[in-house]
Amino acid sequence: MRTLIVEDEMLLALELEHEVESSGYRVIGLASDASEAIALVEREQPEFAFVDIHLRDGPTGIDIGRYLASRGIPFVFVSGNLKRIPADFAGALGAIEKPYSASGLQNALLYLRAVLSGEDLPPPPSSLTIFQ
Repeated sequence: MRTLIVEDEMLLALELEHEVESSGYRVIGLASDASEAIALVEREQPEFAFVDIHLRDGPTGIDIGRYLASRGIPFVFVSGNLKRIPADFAGALGAIEKPYSASGLQNALLYLRAVLSGEDLPPPPSSLTIFQ
């Protein structure tokens, strides 16, 4: 699955990229701000995205989420403060709270794979907050 990572902390972005690729997903790009994210979406056509809520050019992760949702691209937020997610969830499938563990992220990825492929869903892992 072609995956976009929108994260302004480079070490976290690289760690997430490693974990995502270890799970069999293909990372098509890393964006650290809104303009990079939009350019990557236009150029690379991701099938899924991980989006940090607070980016270096302001709290624009919510705007990126709404943009992804308008294009039919599923995504989850990755944030240290889930309270910043709006009541309508900006179209996100869910959220992973920072700091996350490698095993928690792997469990979330397995669940998200099941969601996106239409498989029967196991209970969501504790590392992933699902929005209904």
